[in-house]
Amino acid sequence: MTSRVVIKNLSALDDGPVTVSGWVDTVRDQKKVQFVVLRDESGAVQLVNPRTTDADGIIVADEPATSISGLAQGTFVTVTGQLKHDERVKLGGIEIKLATLTVVSAAIPETPIAADSSLDKRMDWRFLDLRNPKQNLIFRIQTTFEHALRTYWIEHDFIELHTPKLMASASESRAELFEVGYFDTKAYLAQSPQFFKQMAQSAGFGKIFEVGPAFRADPSFTSRHSTEFTSVDSEISWIDSHEDVMQLHEELMVAGFSAVRAKHGDEVKALFDVEVTVPSQPFPRIPLAEAKEIVKSRGYEVPRDDDDMDPEGERQIAAYVAEKFGHEFVFLTDYASSIRPFYHMRHEGDESVTKSYDLIFNGTEISTGAQREHRINVLEAQAVEKGLDPKEIEGYLDFFRYGVPSHGGFGMGLARVLMLMLHQASIREVTYLFRGPTRLEP
Repeated sequence: MTSRVVIKNLSALDDGPVTVSGWVDTVRDQKKVQFVVLRDESGAVQLVNPRTTDADGIIVADEPATSISGLAQGTFVTVTGQLKHDERVKLGGIEIKLATLTVVSAAIPETPIAADSSLDKRMDWRFLDLRNPKQNLIFRIQTTFEHALRTYWIEHDFIELHTPKLMASASESRAELFEVGYFDTKAYLAQSPQFFKQMAQSAGFGKIFEVGPAFRADPSFTSRHSTEFTSVDSEISWIDSHEDVMQLHEELMVAGFSAVRAKHGDEVKALFDVEVTVPSQPFPRIPLAEAKEIVKSRGYEVPRDDDDMDPEGERQIAAYVAEKFGHEFVFLTDYASSIRPFYHMRHEGDESVTKSYDLIFNGTEISTGAQREHRINVLEAQAVEKGLDPKEIEGYLDFFRYGVPSHGGFGMGLARVLMLMLHQASIREVTYLFRGPTRLEP
């Protein structure tokens, strides 16, 4: 490999010869000196090339001056030169005096997107859009966040699983399912690893996690929906209630946000003008029925025919929590059984309410969790009540016929967490390659 120096590491080096590679960001082609801002995956550096003059003071058309004059934005080059520390240089207090410049890959002069291009246009040219330092930072934050979660899980003796994404039957219902041909039959893309997470509890794994793709055939065009997304899932055995799941969930969020703040907090502030706040524990908890009354008292009544909260209601309850508790997170608990899946456990003495929750972050739901129903007779009855044919989920029901501990877990949308952490307007901004009802490319 080329012995290039990553730009972010230049400031730690002594003055002297270096080799760097990157994309041309800007060129200032002045009469006596040329300046090039070069950017790689880690940062940017200023290159300087004093023009050569003859005995009469006439500019000489030599190299690398001629090549620099013809550089288009986005051209990838490798350069050698002398690194010099100079506090007068605004870009990091360093610059490189050029010796050689090699064009590795030239760019077309007219780029298809600009800083003011629409989001949809930028998605068409995502590989160019991702060269933006803000976009680059998003995915370094994602890496740090996932690593922190995984570190927590591993340090607490969780097992990592990679569950199938092709299923013979629906995981919850036939709604929002992608059906695909599968040899001489058909299969479905998994909406979640729900059944497989629960199978692991019956298998005796105890505590598991997965970070993987999930698919929803949801024709929504909102800023927070996608048809393919990364789901963060965890499931644990031997719980007493959904409170145990919420405690796990908030500990994971604290671990993730602590890591992002420590590693990227200054960059997030500089590029996004956002403070990464590590949430305090415990997170506020409000039963859904009470939350609706609070929202109503603030002048908004949820206009739904079912028992669920709506997006504006989530924003209103989040505003209330921010005012009363100074917190960005809130667990809405005890959702009605009428709007929850058949496998959510219901409260003893009140089957109209489930032992479940949604986690709201900055006004948007990012996760659903619950204690699961592990009693086979209750589970079958609840499936029938929800309109499911037990024969279609016979394989799933078998998990509960040979002894399974009480258990629960959650599924969380990774991109939604990033979107809300960075105060972005759309989930498209924080998804590497977005998939929606009208987008399958790039």
